[in-house]
Formats: sequence, C-alpha cells, structure tokens
Amino acid sequence: MSITWNLGILFSFKYFNFFTDNFITLFNLQHNAFAVRSFNIILPVGLSFYTFQTISYTIDVYKNKLQPTKKLLEFLCFVSFFPQLVAGPIERASFLLPQFFKNRQFKYCDAKEGLRQILWGLFKKMVVADNLALAVNAFFDDPIEYQSMELTYGLILFYFQIYCDFSGYADIALGSAKLFGFKLHMNFKLPHFATSIPDFWRRWNITLSQWFRDYVHIPFLQNRKKSILNRRLALIVTFGLIGLWHGAAWTFIIFGFIHAVYMIGYQFYEKNLSNKNSKKFTRGILRLRYFSSIILSFSFLIISIVFFRAQNTSTALIILQRIFSLIPDGNFESIIGLKILFLPLLIFMEIYTREKDYPFFQLEERIPKWTRWIIYYLFIYFIIQFGGPQESFIYFQF
Repeated sequence: MSITWNLGILFSFKYFNFFTDNFITLFNLQHNAFAVRSFNIILPVGLSFYTFQTISYTIDVYKNKLQPTKKLLEFLCFVSFFPQLVAGPIERASFLLPQFFKNRQFKYCDAKEGLRQILWGLFKKMVVADNLALAVNAFFDDPIEYQSMELTYGLILFYFQIYCDFSGYADIALGSAKLFGFKLHMNFKLPHFATSIPDFWRRWNITLSQWFRDYVHIPFLQNRKKSILNRRLALIVTFGLIGLWHGAAWTFIIFGFIHAVYMIGYQFYEKNLSNKNSKKFTRGILRLRYFSSIILSFSFLIISIVFFRAQNTSTALIILQRIFSLIPDGNFESIIGLKILFLPLLIFMEIYTREKDYPFFQLEERIPKWTRWIIYYLFIYFIIQFGGPQESFIYFQF
C-alpha cells in the first residue's frame, strides 16, 4: 500500500499527462479524433527525490534491513530535509534518519568546511554553468544554424553546464547540511574522467544509480533465472526507468535506452575482447589505453545527451544528423565568450585536487591563512563580477 500510494502520487503529478497523450495519439491512428483533458497542475517541489527516499525506507523495513521508527516528526524531517529536498542526493533512512535522533552541537570545523563547499558550489553554478547556458541555449534553440564541429562543441558545453549545475547544487546542499551538523553522501566523483559507461554511473548522480541498482536491477535478477537474456533485460528496464525518472518525455526514455545499449556493449567487450594480459604492457601503453578509454567514453556520453537536452526526438535526430554529416564549420567567435574560460580553471582545480571531496577541502593543510583568505575573496569576486544570468537549477524540473 505504501509503495502504491507513493508511486501513484508520482505518476499522477509527473506522468499522467505523458501516458494520456501517447494513448490518445495511438487511439487516433485507427479511430476518429479523440481528446481527453489533461491535468493542468504544478509539479510539487522535490517530488521525485522524497518519493524515492520514502520508498527505500518502506522496502528496507519490509526486508528487515532497518527497524521502523516510532517518531513521526523525525521521519518527516528525514523525508523533507531541506538542503537535499529538491535535487538530492537521495539519502537512505539507515544513514540520514539516525542523525535526527542525535544531539547536535555547533562545530567550527564543520561549519568552516560547509561554507567552503557552498562557495565552491556557487562558483560552479553561477560562474561556470550559468555562463555556459548562454552558448548552449543558442545551439539548441536553432541547431540548423550550426555545423558539425559547432554542435559537437555545444554538446560538450552542455555536459559541463549540467555537471556544474547539478554538482554545484550538491555542493551547496552538502555544505548547508554541515552547518547544521548533518552529513550527506557525495553525489559526483569527476564523471568526465570515467573510463567506461559503467564507471560513469559510479561517478554521476551516485545516489540515484545506487538506488536503481539496489531496488530495481538486483531484485529483477533475483526473481529470474540468471541467463544472459535476463541480465540484458534487467539493464534495459533499469536504464529505461532511469531515463523516465528524469522526465516524462520520449527523449529521456531514449537517453536511458542508449545507456542500456552502452552497458550491454561494454559487458560484451569486457567478456570477449578485453586483453587480460595487460600486465605485459609497458607503463606508456597502459597510460595511452587509460586516456583513450576516457576519450571514447566521453564521446559515447556526448552522443547520448543530445536526447537529454533536445526538446523532442525530431530535434535530437536533426542535431545528430548534422554532427555526423561533417558539414564544413562556420564561425565560432559568436559563441565562444571570455567567461567560458572559467571552464579550464574548473577542470584544472578538479584534477589537482582529485583525491579530495572538493577543491577547498581542508585547505589549511596546504597553504597559510592569509593565502586562503585571498582565494576565498577571489572566488567571491568571480561570483559577483562574472556570474551569468540567473538560470534555475536544471534538476529542479525532475
């Protein structure tokens, strides 16, 4: 009853119009014109996120992985915890709920780390993501005006826009939680340096991919024979639902199916074509394989996010057709702005501090106090002076 209730609310608000419109389209192929009035309703804030948190609590209690709480207030606080309510990370009750039962005290070190992480998140969102949005919107508003390399460049910019937008919010959420004595899970771990698509999903929106792994993919396989066909089907179902979770549109569903195909192809490669004698290779060849894997994985990812950003499937197909047609390119000057130069700064800082949770993490271990404050004020200046036009967080719509 609990799962039906939660999924029913999610379906009613987010997916009812989508399925109704598609049913009407199919019905009208064989019959006369038929119409049904759609719901003209506003999607509740953070619906997908707190629905998944509630469902995970129900399933974990049912499977005796978690003792049910008898305190309603703490449970409601777990479901609606404001820092991660509207865009995650999706937390499990076993991790976050016990934190509401503890007596929390203000800790200067946690508050300091929280403010640093908030500053880093604001920089990624306001300076990098919002400025990239200017160029990305130009590409996708009228893709016919751009050629092959320009559209490819636009897709790369969109990837970093959504990465900085989403991970920037995650940093703000984690930093805000630290101010109140709470800990949340990291949701990103340099996904653009993934060496494969499976590795990408271990680095991108980590809590979402783990949720679908634990509550969809693994149970799907446990209830069926362990055959190759069922393993492939489990991937298709899981990633189809991941795509549908992102939005009630065929573009998101296709995005999920593409990643299912990537995963199946990688499993085939890993089983039949990968060289298991890599220890015989020199260090130089291994590094070359590592970097080529990153480039190849990123190229596959760029192709799939066409459907994530395009308004409809026809627009996505037009963009892909123009990219692979290799039409001679036009002029980049109108779309390359000086503010986009903050992107190399972001990548450099992430590579340099890749072993840390974020670039400002425990900064006092490396540089003196006066230098740290110069860095803080420099980034505050960047945010105020070079912040792009106000753009809502992309994942708010999900």
